[in-house]
Amino acid sequence: MKYFNFLLAAFILFSFTSCIEIIDDVTVNNDGTGTMKYTINLSASKVKINSILALDSLDGKKVPSKDEIETHIASFIRKIKTKPGISNVQMESNLSDFIFKFQCDFTSVSALQTAIKEVIEEETEDKNLKELDHNWMAWDGQKLVRSIPDITIEKTKKLKAEDIELLKTGNYTSITRFERAVDHFDNANALVSKNKLAVMIKTNPYLLSQNYSLLENVIYLTPSK
Repeated sequence: MKYFNFLLAAFILFSFTSCIEIIDDVTVNNDGTGTMKYTINLSASKVKINSILALDSLDGKKVPSKDEIETHIASFIRKIKTKPGISNVQMESNLSDFIFKFQCDFTSVSALQTAIKEVIEEETEDKNLKELDHNWMAWDGQKLVRSIPDITIEKTKKLKAEDIELLKTGNYTSITRFERAVDHFDNANALVSKNKLAVMIKTNPYLLSQNYSLLENVIYLTPSK
């Protein structure tokens, strides 16, 4: 959910110096098909991001241009559209306010994970990414297991106090939706909707960077009729 090679390297670079809002929204139907929506909103810090884009590098990392970001977004979308089990791919990129919205339908949770991993492998120069060994979702028809790949905390140890405060003011919202009611779930910080068809966990990027298990959850549904 966060590692699309150059593009996401750019997002990570910006997010660790900006106030970031992330919404991770996944719908899983009874038959295992579903929809993934992922939004990154950096609009609250667009002035600071534009000042970063004016630099050649930041903390030893090359700063991409807007044209380069657009090129890599287009490459990711073009490749994921070709993957089995993926359809209705949509991407909205607002490089004025720095809001990025990705959406796709999938025939199964495994098809979604395979597609994303394959595109990362095709795009990245590092062929040994540990994130690719991790399955962040599993569905057996009765329960959904959700987690996220490890987030390296070393980066946050090097941040300035003002940047840490910005991360603390950001939000990471993870939503999981279903066709039938949720029976119970393991994460004590999760909330269930009134109709019991959705589970939400909300944290901030700083806490998440220190403890990636904050979003881990096993959600159990009521039996199928």
